[in-house]
Amino acid sequence: MPETLPAVGDTAPTFTLPDQDGSEVSLSDFAGRRVIVYFYPAASTPGCTTQACDFRDSLSSLASAGYAVLGVSKDEPAKLQKFRDAEGLTFPLLSDPGLEVHKAYGAWGEKQNYGKTIEGTIRSTFVIGEDGTIEHALRNVKATGHVARIRKLLEV
Repeated sequence: MPETLPAVGDTAPTFTLPDQDGSEVSLSDFAGRRVIVYFYPAASTPGCTTQACDFRDSLSSLASAGYAVLGVSKDEPAKLQKFRDAEGLTFPLLSDPGLEVHKAYGAWGEKQNYGKTIEGTIRSTFVIGEDGTIEHALRNVKATGHVARIRKLLEV
């Protein structure tokens, strides 16, 4: 975990990760655009599927408002490809099995799961502005209703 977690106003940590097809995607590919980067625990699980489908269903309005969406998990590209195909997802799903990007964003660490403290993905969303700075940092969010909350926050 970084000494200090990235916060609103900070430059977003850069990254390059493979997507569901094995193609490299970099945050810098979106320079001059606004990007929503969200971290989720595991493809094809109930909460993550709900959240991904909510992003899918909101993608046209988010894109119209100038936002791209990137999902990041520790899953390998093959699993992400199955998830994309099963749910008809239309935005990149990025693979971070080494957790470097999770840790750079503070999206990996101790969390509560059914009353037990475990180490894992902390469901988090970051809105990154056209200039590469973090505009919103939402940590430890709930899957259900999260995209609606983001849309309200962004007035989309």
